[in-house]
Amino acid sequence: MFAALTKAFAQLDDPRLQRILLWSVGLALGVLLALGVLLWFIVVHLHLFSWAWLESLFEWGSGLVIAVLLILLFPAAISATIGLFLEAVAEAVEGRHYPGMAHPRAQSIHEAILSGLKFALVAILLNLAALPVYVVGIFLPPLNVFVFYGLNGYLLGREYYETVALRRLDGKQASEVRRRNRWRVFLAGVAITVLLTVPLLNLIAPVIATAFMVHVFESIRRREAPA
Repeated sequence: MFAALTKAFAQLDDPRLQRILLWSVGLALGVLLALGVLLWFIVVHLHLFSWAWLESLFEWGSGLVIAVLLILLFPAAISATIGLFLEAVAEAVEGRHYPGMAHPRAQSIHEAILSGLKFALVAILLNLAALPVYVVGIFLPPLNVFVFYGLNGYLLGREYYETVALRRLDGKQASEVRRRNRWRVFLAGVAITVLLTVPLLNLIAPVIATAFMVHVFESIRRREAPA
């Protein structure tokens, strides 16, 4: 597990991953800038006050609020845009560490939708089940930390595992492999959760997490391969 994480960090010097990060930052900035301009345009054309000085004060105050909002949204926007390039991240990792692999399988729309719905259902049910524990955890803070990393470790481990595994296996095969290696996938998910909670590192965590999970998956696949 540690070796897989080390390889993931080491590949941050890969020009392909650096291009993905630059594209993600640029796209996130572009989307947020467009959102900021749209919100400012709406504010300017509201004309809520008849007094010019009050209208100007409202506009400048709104501009400050919009700027703060965009800054707060920046990390989430980068994570969302990086999500568009996770396939390319997996390809870059395979190209460097696992050359000669066959092209990834084409995932059908039906399979992708079904996988997404199953994951969403599991996530909703688990979070609902965890609500009473979170309430009790108000009085026992360590319990909340344990539940947070445990729950998100499971969810993120499963999410990133399926992102990687479904490129090589069909849905049934991927689920069977995950069940046989549930603890390995879970611990990988906990490691990813930790990455996502570290300030600044969380901006590029999806790239590291995908690279990390490629190594975890290939380790599992090679260990289970018939001799």
